[in-house]
Amino acid sequence: MITCLFLFVEVALATELTWQFEADLQKAYWYVTNLQPDKAREQLKRVRTPGFHKLYVESLNETLYILITEDHAGFPKIEEKFKQNLKYLESLPVTAETLFLQAELNLQRGFCYLNLGQELTAVMSIRKAYQLTSECLKQFPTFIPIKKTSGVLQVMVGSVPDKYQWFMSLLGMKGSVDKGQRQLSELKNSPSSLNTEAGILYYTIQGFINQQFSEAANGINATLREQPENRLLLFIGVNMLVKDARGEEALALIHQIESQKEGLPMHYIDYLKGEVLLQRGDYQESIQAFQKFITHYPSISFKKDSYFKISLAYWLLNDSRQAKSYYEKAKLSGSDKAEPDRYAAQQLEQPNLPNKKLLSARFYTDGGYYKEAARILSSVSLAELTTDKDKTEYHYRKARLAHRTGEIATAKVLYQQSIDMTKNNPWYFGAYSALQLGYIAKEQRDYSNARKYFELALSYPKHEYKNSIDSKARTELDRLPAFKA
Repeated sequence: MITCLFLFVEVALATELTWQFEADLQKAYWYVTNLQPDKAREQLKRVRTPGFHKLYVESLNETLYILITEDHAGFPKIEEKFKQNLKYLESLPVTAETLFLQAELNLQRGFCYLNLGQELTAVMSIRKAYQLTSECLKQFPTFIPIKKTSGVLQVMVGSVPDKYQWFMSLLGMKGSVDKGQRQLSELKNSPSSLNTEAGILYYTIQGFINQQFSEAANGINATLREQPENRLLLFIGVNMLVKDARGEEALALIHQIESQKEGLPMHYIDYLKGEVLLQRGDYQESIQAFQKFITHYPSISFKKDSYFKISLAYWLLNDSRQAKSYYEKAKLSGSDKAEPDRYAAQQLEQPNLPNKKLLSARFYTDGGYYKEAARILSSVSLAELTTDKDKTEYHYRKARLAHRTGEIATAKVLYQQSIDMTKNNPWYFGAYSALQLGYIAKEQRDYSNARKYFELALSYPKHEYKNSIDSKARTELDRLPAFKA
């Protein structure tokens, strides 16, 4: 009897430390991560026992709703719930769960404020989440769920561009992408009900921050085999496959999402569909997808880039009139806060549309259509490259294709030529080539050259992808000591 009692207490304690939802709440949580907030709310009504687990699922459901729909008018109601829940949690004795939930709610609140464009309020909320997370880890180091909040915060703070690091230090926040991923991995591999959520975050970071898109896409695909209808997993999977130049696989997941009629509308999928179809060479269908996105997406983000890409699609269709019309429309549309919009804004400063062959080769390479890219590049004569930028881009496009197709020695030579030809010009070819040479050197365990190239990538003062390339290079520099021979 004593042994049975001991085992019961041990199992109960393990469940408390990892968070495992009971069946009704687990079903509600599934609806939340499947982006079906209405069904989640209905299911939550069936969960009779209030508690910390239910509060977490309810809050996550509301946060995802705001982030996906960008329903700014509906946020004040959600904000009031945040305040009520935080006040309630603060009135309770300090435990691992109360600290975790306060941290998590502040982090969710911060994401909502970022979405609304209220950056200062967002930073204050995120700072509060950081402080509560630190306290929870200090007092309750074996409490597994806090690894999710801490992991996200470590990655967020650790990937902030150098020019803002002084602000993070002023706020008392330090971060490390590597540490954040280790924490998320610990939760991902635990029996916690939050392990799928941690897995989604882990693979998203693996792709967007660490540039390991193939591993990220494969990880998401493995999770999809267990939850093939999960819309959030499908959405992240599309993003990773697009970045990993696996256009056909991305289209298959896009069609799967389009076939699902329930849940929140995922208008951003139309933007990604436009991207893949543009890469595939289906220009007319790409235009239709971008136009659908522009019509239905509630935010101004990605609108400038969408109009710009419609212009490029018409340009590749040899319809100069429409191409120039949308080129001008892109200049007056959207904003330049999101990186694709910022890149589009810089390209729109050019008096002429880009070289068609180089543009087509870029899209084919980005989509994984390597035979088509090689055919286009082999048809380019140096005589038709009339500017230094076009000549530099030609070498860069050849480098990207060689790298993608496993011709590493050739890619290294061409990347170096791109760096030499970029010089001090404000083109991203040099910075991105240095970043790729850093990745190649690291993979070859040549850590001295890896460091040299990552530092070179950081040294470029101005180009279209400054923030993202700097973030990736700095992340790799932080990780290099762990890879020393």
